[in-house]
Amino acid sequence: MRSLRYGLPAALALAGVLFLAIRRDTLGLEMWAMLWGSAISILLFNVLFRLGATGDRERVAEEQAREHLRIHGRWPDE
Repeated sequence: MRSLRYGLPAALALAGVLFLAIRRDTLGLEMWAMLWGSAISILLFNVLFRLGATGDRERVAEEQAREHLRIHGRWPDE
């Protein structure tokens, strides 16, 4: 999973740099921008996905705390 999460963006960024080094014209610059934009978008998608998953864990913890309150009559950390 880490290879997909971090390896793919790294490979795309490296390919962009290599393409720019090989072709020093407008096509090289356009390919560099396209590959770097793809790498950055994949990284940002991963960050947003992980932030969303964190909210799910907090929701489950809140639900368990409410169930504990219902059964025992006090909040779990009191």
